[in-house]
Amino acid sequence: MSHHFHPSLLREYDMRGIVGKTLGEEDAYAFGRSFGTIVRRRGGSAVVLGHDGRLSSPMLEQAVADGLQACGIDVLRIGIGPTPMLYYAETLLDVDGGIQVTGSHNPADHNGFKLVLAHEAFFGPDIARLGAIAAAGDWEEGSGSSSAIDVMDCYVARLMEGFDGTAWRIGWDAGNGAAGPVVDKLVKLLPGEHHTLFTEIDGNFPHHHPDPTIEENLHDLRNLVLANKLHFGLAFDGDGDRVGVVDAQGRTIWGDQLLALLAAPVLQERPGATIVADVKCSQILFDRVAALGGQPLMWKTGHSHIKSKMKQIGSPLGGEMTGHIVFADDYLGFDDGLYAALRVIRMAGYEGKTITALHDDLPPLVNTPELRFAVEEDRKFAIMRDIIARLRAEGAILNDIDGARVTRQEGWWLLRASNTQAELVARIESHDQPGLEHLRTDLWSYLSPHVPGLDG
Repeated sequence: MSHHFHPSLLREYDMRGIVGKTLGEEDAYAFGRSFGTIVRRRGGSAVVLGHDGRLSSPMLEQAVADGLQACGIDVLRIGIGPTPMLYYAETLLDVDGGIQVTGSHNPADHNGFKLVLAHEAFFGPDIARLGAIAAAGDWEEGSGSSSAIDVMDCYVARLMEGFDGTAWRIGWDAGNGAAGPVVDKLVKLLPGEHHTLFTEIDGNFPHHHPDPTIEENLHDLRNLVLANKLHFGLAFDGDGDRVGVVDAQGRTIWGDQLLALLAAPVLQERPGATIVADVKCSQILFDRVAALGGQPLMWKTGHSHIKSKMKQIGSPLGGEMTGHIVFADDYLGFDDGLYAALRVIRMAGYEGKTITALHDDLPPLVNTPELRFAVEEDRKFAIMRDIIARLRAEGAILNDIDGARVTRQEGWWLLRASNTQAELVARIESHDQPGLEHLRTDLWSYLSPHVPGLDG
């Protein structure tokens, strides 16, 4: 017996699909058997398994558990909760691997799996290996056990460990995602005044989609902050591994700006440390880290890439524009939106300034959010190879660690192939609007031969 996954299910950082189309119960079972086989062949015997609040997650979680047990793996099931709680449980219980059933910030009908093996991120070639094992039906046999374990209170206690922040008036928006129950527990322990939105888990996401990188999804939080004159607001994505922040004026503090602010207290404690950030991040971040005496390192987009590079070089802090923030100074070295939120609270008042004042201190730049261009899945990497070859031939100032980040006199632009969707993703940044428009025209000149109907 063998199983062939839909090609789009096997992504760079994790596995994601559309339930009922590219992902179903049979896929989840085969995935469990394949991952369990890898664990068994490494000499392991136990895996921790959790899931988010999507409507399809309980069904997929059960199928994964069945597949793991059929390989002889003992499954420790922590139930519903955010992805970082799964990462924490994998460390706490010292098991051989971890699986979170989650669609992250994707639409409600999407779902998938985030993976840890032996306390390391499991991605890239590892995920391709899962597909090969399933296609060959090369599975271990056995009869593992299943047991339920409640780790949420332990996780909350770890989040609060060493907390030394002062009292602020804060808004919280869980977006009906898996972070909600943890937020409800945290606000009872934290000093200050707390106003919460949408902490009840609901896989229909009735109020707004839980993706804090999209401005419209912060509308309710922004209104809450302004109406109640709060100091700032915190938002989370569907599985709680990303954080979004708005200041007292309702302005969004994007992930790269947030990382720039969080770098200051970290570098005060660890002078000269390397701070890792993805290629989509603002030049403000890299310049600020250098000005603070740190070593900025631009790296590949993707939470798995960032975590792995940080561990490799011993970095205490890293992250992405999308709000994945990773602390490895006095935390555990994985992306945790809830822990990042507590570090934001601790940072408030740094150098005697509010979050809003710290935000104001960042130099102004004109930039775009992520720009997305739909292309065929089987063409996106070939397009990038063609564009990079052209840039090299022209002698452009190019960083090609992940796509093409091109520096011009007016600023920079980035174009890369999404590792999770059939898209090319771009970002542009300049010192002023005319410079931004010039860079946009420059980028369009490379894109237009490959994206028909591109609006200039």
